[in-house]
Amino acid sequence: MLVLPDVNLLDLGGPVQVFDAASHRGADYRIEFVAESPELASAQGLRLAGLGPLGASTADDLVLVPGPRLRPPAEDGYLVSEAVRRWLGEAARAGARIASVCTGAAALGEAGLLDGRRCTTHWSLTDAMRLRYPAARVQESVLYVHDGRISTSAGFSTGIDLALSIVERDWGPTLTAEVARQLVIYLRRTGSAEQVSPYLRHRAHLNPAVHLVQDHLAQHLDRAHSLADLARVANLSPRGLSRAFTTTVGLTPLEYQQGLRLELAATLLAETDLTVEAVAARCGFRDPRHFRRLYSARHGAPPSAARRRPAD
Repeated sequence: MLVLPDVNLLDLGGPVQVFDAASHRGADYRIEFVAESPELASAQGLRLAGLGPLGASTADDLVLVPGPRLRPPAEDGYLVSEAVRRWLGEAARAGARIASVCTGAAALGEAGLLDGRRCTTHWSLTDAMRLRYPAARVQESVLYVHDGRISTSAGFSTGIDLALSIVERDWGPTLTAEVARQLVIYLRRTGSAEQVSPYLRHRAHLNPAVHLVQDHLAQHLDRAHSLADLARVANLSPRGLSRAFTTTVGLTPLEYQQGLRLELAATLLAETDLTVEAVAARCGFRDPRHFRRLYSARHGAPPSAARRRPAD
């Protein structure tokens, strides 16, 4: 964690909590806090001490830059110091993954790491980012963007979404679901999805049995579930579960599951080069033709693998 002066505490604390929770569930993460100075103040006035030096990075490292409260450029025209710019550049050349939260994207832009890459930042800064870093491909209306080994997120709480997406890439969806549930975040929001995804929608109720079924469906999207199976999860009768689910969620369990599956499919089609058939199987659709019909009705025709293949 590269801690910059006037860092926003949520930008720092949210991702740290995700990686710490993941490490307690078997993920091999070790968190270090580094800065130019061993002590500095956050944007909210909390003094942070015991910060480590800017040591050498390796290809095994993830360098995360939480967003600071930005000030006008210094006399040399930069928003961050020369030492930070040089250190980020060296980390990138060493092969480290580099990610930013909110205004932390400015530090990546200052170091030239966003040139030619898709990226994002807080919605209020996208126009300024385009002016200051014209070679960057700044995206709007997304929560986070992965472009090669550089990742950026939109703002504040989206650092949690970004961190969860990194954990999922590193350790898979099962461990990520455990982390999200521990943090009382029901799965995750995808980078390209609308700001309230189906994983978070339909959760504003207090029915514990329905929450159990929602958790179960979200964590086992590739499986077939009968109403009787789900009723056993909730310790209800099939009729009782159906009534409780439609009353609290407004959907049947099957409709809810289908929405989650199509959300996952949209993420896989946008962020991987899997074939449509492979995505359908991964999301629990046994018939690719049926999947295409459902997907097209909600999102339009699924893109081909050739169009989706990410650039290096």
